[in-house]
Amino acid sequence: MLDQLEVAAEPTRRRLMQLLTAGEQTVNNLAAHFPASRSAISQHLRVLTEAGLVTARKDGRFRYYRLDPQGLAQLRTLFDAFWIDELDRLVADATDEAGSKGDS
Repeated sequence: MLDQLEVAAEPTRRRLMQLLTAGEQTVNNLAAHFPASRSAISQHLRVLTEAGLVTARKDGRFRYYRLDPQGLAQLRTLFDAFWIDELDRLVADATDEAGSKGDS
């Protein structure tokens, strides 16, 4: 599976996810919000689908995309873990720096 943090960090994919918060949409509806081609938006949707952040269903000639709640929950967990780890490292670095200044 693709790295969800990396996939969600790309601006076009983030915007697609924001648009999908309004509900299920076709690629044509989504592509209307971008200067990029429908094909390019389809590629971004494919990446989001492979990362488990979006699901798709086919109905006739159209494919409808929507956010995957389970994938978004996993992304939230990754964000939480990322920030906890980063804040722990920041505290450790600040503590080390304060200790080294106190030694000199």
